[in-house]
Amino acid sequence: MKKLFVLIALFVGLGAFAWKSGTLNEALHPDKGLKVGDIAPDFKLKNANASTFGKLTFEEDALVSLADFKGAKGWIVTFTCNTCPFAVMYEDRLIQLHKKYSNLGYPVVAINPNDPEIKPGDSYEAMKQRAKEKGFPFVYLFDEKQEVYPAYGATRTPHIYLLDKDRRVRYIGAIDNNAQDAEAVTKRYVEDAIAALERGEDPNPPLTKAIGCTIKAKK
Repeated sequence: MKKLFVLIALFVGLGAFAWKSGTLNEALHPDKGLKVGDIAPDFKLKNANASTFGKLTFEEDALVSLADFKGAKGWIVTFTCNTCPFAVMYEDRLIQLHKKYSNLGYPVVAINPNDPEIKPGDSYEAMKQRAKEKGFPFVYLFDEKQEVYPAYGATRTPHIYLLDKDRRVRYIGAIDNNAQDAEAVTKRYVEDAIAALERGEDPNPPLTKAIGCTIKAKK
């Protein structure tokens, strides 16, 4: 019995070490997706929401890529959706992130990865409706073929990938440390990561655990 307790303690200790030493990404999905330091692939996805970035205009139904954001210093790539309660709780915070940081060169690029056959509320038409209801100021893209989210390694909605101007991944994880109560947030991971980049430093932490609903993949 004593040996069993020792083994359990060792396992817990190794888990804590993995979290603190920057191997959380490997623990969550070791064989797929991007890790901090990787170059993120670009994409072309259909945009459900007309929006602007500086003097650039992104039309509804147009194909949008990261390369289209001329002059960007980075991107807050956000896998999100209409139907997940956690994604809904973060909608206003995403809006505020875009309003605050797009002017600094870091626009929010929201991507819906869910299969609408599983979640009808995440259809392209529903995306258009939700974007209008909430007044999203950012592009809202549809990963219709479900090719982008697995390439990035996203598993939740919301799931954040902060990229620098070279599309290098600098932070992966949650927006902040309190999904349920924006007023009770004490750690603003994305904001702190951008502040670090602006100082020429590496974000710390570079990885946190994304909290949200699982992405609904085609069967």
